[in-house]
Amino acid sequence: MVSQRWAVILVFALNGAVLGSWAPRTPALSEQIGAGPGLLGLALLGGSVGMLLSAAVSGRVIERFGPRAVIAGSAIAIAAGLPALGAAPSLPWFTAALLLLGMASGVFDVAMNIAGVAVERRLARPIMPVFHAGFSFGALAGSGAAALAAAGGWSPLLHFAVAGTAGIALVATVVRALPGVAPRDRRAAASPPTVRAVPIRRPALWLLAAIALCSAVAEGASSDWSALLLVSEQHAGEAAAALAYSAFSLAMGFARLGGSWAQRRLGPARLLAVGAACASAGLVGAALVGVPAVSYAGFVLAGAGLAASFPVALSLAGEAGRRADGTGGEREVAFVTAIAYTGFLAGPPAIGGIAHLTSLSASFVVVGVVAGVIAPAAIAAARSLARERAVVERSVVR
Repeated sequence: MVSQRWAVILVFALNGAVLGSWAPRTPALSEQIGAGPGLLGLALLGGSVGMLLSAAVSGRVIERFGPRAVIAGSAIAIAAGLPALGAAPSLPWFTAALLLLGMASGVFDVAMNIAGVAVERRLARPIMPVFHAGFSFGALAGSGAAALAAAGGWSPLLHFAVAGTAGIALVATVVRALPGVAPRDRRAAASPPTVRAVPIRRPALWLLAAIALCSAVAEGASSDWSALLLVSEQHAGEAAAALAYSAFSLAMGFARLGGSWAQRRLGPARLLAVGAACASAGLVGAALVGVPAVSYAGFVLAGAGLAASFPVALSLAGEAGRRADGTGGEREVAFVTAIAYTGFLAGPPAIGGIAHLTSLSASFVVVGVVAGVIAPAAIAAARSLARERAVVERSVVR
C-alpha cells in the first residue's frame, strides 16, 4: 500500500498534471471554438473565477467530510470536466466548461493542501515544500504529455479523456492512504476559542494571504509574460524565449525538494525573507539588464526564491487553525488560498496594463517589488502568530 506521504505527493503531482495537460492545448481549442486571442483571454478567466469561488467555500466542506472524500469527489468532477472542455464546440460551452473545471480544481487544490497539513502534523516536521515540488514536476509532466499528444495529432477531446481516465486511476490507487476525517475531542471542540475563530478577523492570516498573493502575482507574471519580455524587448527568438519559464519552473521544482531542509535550518520567516530577496533581485535584474543570458539567470533565481512562499504560507495557515485536539486548519487554508487565487486572476492582466502604459521591462520591475513585499510580510506574520500563541498560553494558564 502507498504510504500517506507518497499518496499526498502523487495527488499534488496529479493536480499539476491537470493544469499542464490542458493549458498547452489552448491553440487547438482556440481554433476549435473559433475564438481570437481577445475572446479566448476573457474565456480563460473562467477557470480562475471558478477556482476562486470554490476555494472560498471549500474549507467548511473539507472540515465536514475530510480531505480524502473531497479529493475523490473533486477528482471525479475534474475527470468529467476535462473531456467536456475538449469537446467544446463554441465559446460559451468552452467558458462554462472551464468555469466548472476551475471550481472542481479549486476544491481539489484546497483539499490536497489540507491533506498535506495533516501529514505534516503527523510527521511533526515541515514537509509542505516537498508536496508542492510534486505539483511543479506534475505540471512539467503534463505539459510534456500535451506536447506529445499534439505532435501525435490527438484531438483535445481524446487527449483530455485519456488524461481524465489516468487521473481517476491514480486517485483510486492512493485514496485509501489519504488523510480522512480526523477524530475530534469533543471537549476541545466545545471549548471557547483562544483566538478569534473567524479567519477574516485575524491579522496573521491576512499577512500569510499577502505572502501567497505576492507569490501568485510573481509566478503568474513569469508564466504569462517572460517569453514576451525576451522576444519584444531583448530580441531573443521565440523558441529560446520559451525556455525562460521552463528554467523558472525547473528551478522552483528543485528548490522545493530542498525546501523542507531549508525551513528546518532557517525557520519559516527567514526562509521566506531570503527567498523574497532572491526572487526580487532576479526579476528586477531580468527586467533592467536587458540581456537574455542574464534574464535566464534572473528567472532561475526568481523560481528558486519563490519556491517556498506558497507552501510555507499554507503550512503556517494550517498550523494557525490547529485546535487543542490536533485537528483544524481547513478554513484557514481555504481563506489564504482564496486570497492567493486573486493574484493568479488579476496579476497577469494588471501586468499587461502596466506594460501598455510604460513597457514590459517596467512591469517586471513592479513584479520584482511585489515579490520583495513577501519579506516584510513574513516577518510581520511571524510576529502576529507569536502574539496569538502568547494569547493561547495565557488562556491555558488561567
